[in-house]
Amino acid sequence: MKIVLAEKVSPATLAVFKQEPGWNVVTADQIKNGLAAELADADALVVRSAVQVDAKLLEAAPKLRVVGRAGVGVDNIETDAATRRGIVVMNTPGANAVAVAELTLGLMISLARSVPRANATMHQGKWEKKSLQGQELRGKTLGIVGLGRIGLEVARRARSFGMELIGYDPFIAPVIARENDVTLVPIEEIFRRSDYLTLHVGLTTQTEGMINATSLAVMKKGVRIINCARGELIVENDLAQALKEGKVGGAALDVFHKEPLKESPFFEQENVILSPHIAGSTDEAQEAIGIQLAMQVRDYLKLGVVQNAVNLPSLTHEEYKEVSPYIEMAERLGRFLSHGTPGNLENIQIAYTGRIAAGKTDLIRNAAIAGIFAGSEGNNENGSTANRINAAAIAQERGIRIQEDKKEFTVGGAGSVLKLVLHSSEGDTSGSATVLHGNSPRLLTYDGIDIEAPLTGTLVAIRNHDVPGVVGRIGTILGDNAVNIANFALGRSIRSQRVPQGQALAVVQIDVANAAAATAAVEALRKVEAIASVRLIELGKL
Repeated sequence: MKIVLAEKVSPATLAVFKQEPGWNVVTADQIKNGLAAELADADALVVRSAVQVDAKLLEAAPKLRVVGRAGVGVDNIETDAATRRGIVVMNTPGANAVAVAELTLGLMISLARSVPRANATMHQGKWEKKSLQGQELRGKTLGIVGLGRIGLEVARRARSFGMELIGYDPFIAPVIARENDVTLVPIEEIFRRSDYLTLHVGLTTQTEGMINATSLAVMKKGVRIINCARGELIVENDLAQALKEGKVGGAALDVFHKEPLKESPFFEQENVILSPHIAGSTDEAQEAIGIQLAMQVRDYLKLGVVQNAVNLPSLTHEEYKEVSPYIEMAERLGRFLSHGTPGNLENIQIAYTGRIAAGKTDLIRNAAIAGIFAGSEGNNENGSTANRINAAAIAQERGIRIQEDKKEFTVGGAGSVLKLVLHSSEGDTSGSATVLHGNSPRLLTYDGIDIEAPLTGTLVAIRNHDVPGVVGRIGTILGDNAVNIANFALGRSIRSQRVPQGQALAVVQIDVANAAAATAAVEALRKVEAIASVRLIELGKL
């Protein structure tokens, strides 16, 4: 594995990668011929906020599997371009939560007690005690917009000051809010009731410019606003005007539309505290961020565990261990079915039944689609191979519809079953599979016919007329070509779209010592009058 650390990281971060035998780790000071040249054979890229990871840079990295961002914001990474190329983009939310929460409370106290002005006047030799009378936080209402890790850390600390806590977050369970003494209210009520208002949400089309002339108009006179999240959450000119008019009693801003801040309507306003995006800048937070990211990248490269990905739902290590056999099974089932799908693929129907239906299925879905593409064209128009990260995006680019259905409970049979139906311009192909004994993927049905067979190794899928002697001919031909049979599964058709009544299916797992012999055997089987079709499918070992 080659890991490129494009920006400076802590020694502890570097040590996580250095502990892996045989891994080549290139640090920022070792990059001599440009980052693009260094990425030509790299598996992972780690950046902070300075390096721009755009589509052009990604084109120079054909082997790249993961981009890790040491921090939360990924504005410097073109995630869509990464997704199309099958590259996971990871960040580290929450690693600096305590640092940001502590600064938020520090800024609130500074606003309440005019600490910056008190310090400045003292340095000027002035004693302005009377003009510096402040307010207590006790009894004030704190409105928290965003109750993720940082927002909850703020709530826990503000609670000790005796503040009334109200919060807005449509994606938090009410029980979590109650456990932290936060009353969930609509965003309009946050604006209307807050004495102090703090923002802890990401930048989306819904949150951009949420503090504007309209929302400011409904706030209490004298409200104090703290923003340690994203500068784009506030329309700066609107806030500057509200501060000038006295509608807003004060503001503390750590983030801005354009950074570093060179021009601002806040420079001349005494009731605004400005800091240069330092909320997460503590020794402890930076160390934690680097170590967390290094472990995430390492676990993905070694185990396939996706954590804190911004372009794919994440799994914990425990969740991944449970679902990984089904991810592997799904890709093998997709590959198996793709070989027998006629015409142009138009729609893929994916049905999850049993325990897997209750969990996160995005990687299972993507693996199935990747397997289907691997058995056909394999690449999208940009030349990137379909994999478990970009498969759904490639399907969308090709105009292939994906339909997913889930049923958590089954009666009898296998505990978890995945069914794929491939709808094409010339007919359908379907199959279902499960995992037995913890790691053994097994085909259960093929075009509606029950036929249990392993989804491993080299398989020969045979359609034949259901007449005497066919099974014997298959065995004889394989034997004559020195091809050993490892497993032989049979199924008979009653009636299905692809397999008319009177036909049968055989899925034969063979040992391939000589590829030419296997090919010769397949050609001989195709000449048997009772055999309608023969396909050689290489699924590989587990």
